[in-house]
Amino acid sequence: VALLEMEENPITLDSFEKGTDNPSFSPLVSPPLPSCQGRGAAQCAPTNGVFQGEKRLCEESDGPHGESKEDRRGEGERASSSHRRKALQSVSKAKRFCKSHAKMLRVVALGLLGVAYLCYFIAACWLNFQRALALVVMTAVVAFFISWSLFKKHCGARVLLLLSPVGKRIQKSWPWLKWLLWVALLGGLITWLALDTSRNPEQLISLAGFCFLVLFLFAFSKHHRAVSWRAVFWGLGLEFLFGLFVLRTTPGVQAFQWLGDQVQFFLGYTTAGSGFVFGNTLIQDVFAFQALPIIVFFSCVMSILYYLGIMQWLILKISWILQVSMGTTPTETLSVAGNIFVGQTEAPLLICPYLADMTHSEVHAVMTGGFSTIAGSVMGAYISFGIDAASLIAASVMAAPCALAMSKLVYPEVEESKFKGKASVYLASGEERNILEAASNGATTSVGLVSNIAANLIAFLAVLEFINAALRWFGGMVDIEGLSFQVICSYVLMPVAFLMGADWADSPLVAELLGIKIFLNEFVAYQQLATYKKNRLSGLEEWDGSRKQWISERAETITTFALCGFANLSSIGIMLGGLASLVPERKGDFASIVLRALLTGICVSMLNACLAGLLHVPTEVGDCVTFLSTTNFSSISYTTYMCCQQLFASSVLMNGTLSFSGPWAGLVQSELCLAQCCGRYNHTSCMG
Repeated sequence: VALLEMEENPITLDSFEKGTDNPSFSPLVSPPLPSCQGRGAAQCAPTNGVFQGEKRLCEESDGPHGESKEDRRGEGERASSSHRRKALQSVSKAKRFCKSHAKMLRVVALGLLGVAYLCYFIAACWLNFQRALALVVMTAVVAFFISWSLFKKHCGARVLLLLSPVGKRIQKSWPWLKWLLWVALLGGLITWLALDTSRNPEQLISLAGFCFLVLFLFAFSKHHRAVSWRAVFWGLGLEFLFGLFVLRTTPGVQAFQWLGDQVQFFLGYTTAGSGFVFGNTLIQDVFAFQALPIIVFFSCVMSILYYLGIMQWLILKISWILQVSMGTTPTETLSVAGNIFVGQTEAPLLICPYLADMTHSEVHAVMTGGFSTIAGSVMGAYISFGIDAASLIAASVMAAPCALAMSKLVYPEVEESKFKGKASVYLASGEERNILEAASNGATTSVGLVSNIAANLIAFLAVLEFINAALRWFGGMVDIEGLSFQVICSYVLMPVAFLMGADWADSPLVAELLGIKIFLNEFVAYQQLATYKKNRLSGLEEWDGSRKQWISERAETITTFALCGFANLSSIGIMLGGLASLVPERKGDFASIVLRALLTGICVSMLNACLAGLLHVPTEVGDCVTFLSTTNFSSISYTTYMCCQQLFASSVLMNGTLSFSGPWAGLVQSELCLAQCCGRYNHTSCMG
C-alpha cells in the first residue's frame, strides 16, 4: 500500500526547500498537524501505527513552526543570564565606587552621626543641664581620647621632634634631678601626713600598719638585692594617688559615688529577668534567686563589652599607664590590668600565647594580680548585699598597681624576660560572630560560675558549722564555752585588724571576717559584713549584752577593702587548675610559686585597707537638735542612734536634777527628745 502511494507521488526537487511540505513525504506528515498545537504527545499518536517516526516527530513538535522545547529553554536561559549579567555589572560598579570612595563615605557617615549627636547633646543640655551632667562628662571623656588619638596620629612625630632637645637635657640632668624629685615628693608627703593626722590621730595607726606590711613582704622576698625599687615606689605611689582622689577630693568622691549608684541602678534590671523566671516572691526572700542571677546578667554585659572591643581598649590603656610608670613587662602588666574587670582564671587568657615563655617573676605577678582583685561579675553580687559600690570599685582599681609593686618586691626579676622592651602584646578578641552570640555566650558561661559559687557556699557553710560544733565539744571538755572558728580568728588576727586602722572594740569582728575570707572565701565574709551594716543602718544598739551587733563606719570601709580579693585557700586549686590547663608543661613552676603569690595577694588587700583607714574621713552627723526634734521615732536609723548618743553625752544627772550641755543646753525639747531616745536605747541617763 505504501509503495503504491509513493508511486503516485514521485519525489521532486522543486519544493526541496519546503522540507516536510514536499509531497513525496506527505504520508509521513500527519495531516492533523495543526491539531498538535497546545496538546500533549499522546494525543498526537498516529492511528494507523505504520510509521513510528511520525510519533517522534509529533513529540518534538511543540509550536506552529516546529520549534523544539530545548530551543525555547535555551533562549530563556540566555535571556535570564543576560539579566543576571546586567544586575551583577550594576552591583560590581557600586562596589567599585564604594571601594574607591570608602574614605569619603566613611567621613560623610561619621559626620552625619556626629551632627545628629551634637543636636541631641545641645537639646539635652538646653532642657536640663543638671540632668545632662553625666552626659556632659561622658562626652568630654570620649572627645578627649578621640582628640588625643588624632593629635598623636597627625602631630605626634612633630611634637616629639620639637621636644627632643628638652628630652636630651633632662636625660643628662636625670641622675641628680631624680633625687631632687624624690626628696621633694617625700617632703611633701611627710608634711601632708603631719597636718592631716593632727586632726585624726587614729590615722597614724593605719600608716604604721601600711609600713609594717611592706617590711613584712620585703622580709619574705625571694631575692632581696634584686628588688626593683622603681616598680615598688611607683606602684605604691599610684595606689596612694588614686586612693587620695577617690576618698578625699570632692570630684573623686562624687564621681565614684555616682558611678556606684549607677552600677546599683543598672544591676536592678536583673529583677526583670529573674522575676519572670523565678517569681517576685523567691527573688525577694531566697538568697540564691536574689544575688546569683546578678552574676548571670553582669557576665552577659561583660561579654558584650568584650565583643565590642570596649574592655580591650580600657585594659590596654590601664596597662600602658602601669607599664610606662613601673617599668614592668607588657605581658604581666596586661594580665594584672585585666584582673580589675575579670576573674583570676579569665585574665591569663588575655596573655595565653605568652605564658609558656614568661619568667617566674612574671608568672608570680600574674598570680598575685588574680589573688588581689575580684571579678566584676561577683562584685555585682556583693553590691546586691548592700556593700558600698564605690568602695568596691575603688578597691579593685587600687589593687592593680599595688599587686604589681608587691609582686616585684616579693619575687624580683632575676631572669632575662623575652618581653622586656616590647611595646605591647597582641590582645585577641572574642570568636563571636555577632552581638547576640556574645550575649548568649556570656550568660551561658556564667552558669558554671553561679553553680560553683552556690556549691561552695553550701559546702563551706556546712564545714564551718561542723568545725564550730567540734570546737564547742572540745572546748566544753575544759570548761571553755562558746569556742568557735570565728572566735579563734578574732584573737589571732585581731592585731592585724587593729594595725589596719579598726578601733580596738571593732577589731575582733574585723579579724573574724578576715579569717573567714582567708580560710573559707570572701563571699561568706561579705555576707556577714552586710549583716553588720544592716544592723548599724537600722539603728540597733551597738552592744547586745556582751555581743557587738555592728562595727563603725570607719571599720566597715577598712573591712570592705581588706576583703576585696580572691586570696583564700580554696583559690589555690582554682588558680593552679586554670593556668595548668593553658600551659600543662609548666605545672611544676606554677605549683612552686602559688603559695608565695597567695601570701602577697592577702597582704595587698590589707595594704589597700590600711590606705583606706589612712584616708578615711568620718561622716558628719549634722544638726542633731533639728533632726531629733522633727524625727518620727516609730522607725529608727543610724543617724537616730548617733544623735541619741550625742544627747546622752550632753545630759548630766546630778542630785536628781537633769541638765544639758552643749547644743542641748536651755532647750525646751531636750527632755522630750531624751525620753524618746530612752524608749529606744539604754543609757545611764535614762535611769533618772
